[in-house]
Amino acid sequence: MTDETPNDPQDAIDSQGDRRREELDNRIFEHSAGDDQEGVPFVGAGPGNPRLLTVAGKELLEEADLVVHAGSLVNSELLDEYCAHAELVNSVGKDLEELIPLMRDAYEDGDNVVRLHSGDPAIYGAALEQMDALEHEGVPTYFVPGVTSAFAASATLRTQLTLNEVSNHVAFTRPQGKTLTEEEDHISEFVEMGDVTTCIYLGTHAVRDTMDRLLADDHDPETPVAVIYHASWPDEDVIIGDIGTIADKVEDAGYRASALVVIGDAVTGAGYERSFLYGDWANRGADSSDATESETQAGDD
Repeated sequence: MTDETPNDPQDAIDSQGDRRREELDNRIFEHSAGDDQEGVPFVGAGPGNPRLLTVAGKELLEEADLVVHAGSLVNSELLDEYCAHAELVNSVGKDLEELIPLMRDAYEDGDNVVRLHSGDPAIYGAALEQMDALEHEGVPTYFVPGVTSAFAASATLRTQLTLNEVSNHVAFTRPQGKTLTEEEDHISEFVEMGDVTTCIYLGTHAVRDTMDRLLADDHDPETPVAVIYHASWPDEDVIIGDIGTIADKVEDAGYRASALVVIGDAVTGAGYERSFLYGDWANRGADSSDATESETQAGDD
């Protein structure tokens, strides 16, 4: 391992940001998600259950010499099953100044390095700043998608996040707090739209405040809300209520973190209309133009 001092991570982030404004990365056009690529993969571990890890993620972990993981946010069963042979480093409590040279040096020494994030690294993962810092050090990086907790939550609830005539849109958001100002909190606006399923990440501790603000904004207190703690983990817990009741239920359960909050009528899966895709449009013929038009207009995917 080398003792070379890394560049300042903020300088690296600024430099990579300036480069993106000037030109697109050629790799965008050379690789698709799931391709074998050179460099350090930033892998989504999925929501918790090891079976929800992608095939690509599993293969990379099984070949890894060093896995830098997100601590308790990644199910230890997944680490035991796929990473027992590798050196494991918990990233919790480590800043970029420590993480970047750790991964850089291992990669330059010829080790297979995997950066393992919970869920999908593109959703509230703070992955890009690490990737920019590594790229600035000459270490290539790439994303390997994972199943985000909202998708595990919808599977648990046995519903869809989008439902014809119920929810045409999905919002991934977080509540105001230390990293988000009141002006940047758009939860009330999403709920006001009516046909939006609002998925709140990083907001278990703020369920009471969030619901109080929605009530103060005159939203229907009977709007369905689900709180899924540890979606897909062995200790998963599902709390069902509405804007007027969910805060008491979550506080009674004692949860302050690691739960996804879902607001909207799609929570119950009630009231949807039959889609066009498997209705009249299904009999329009099998040529590709009709099929494409049907999927586009019906929105079933």
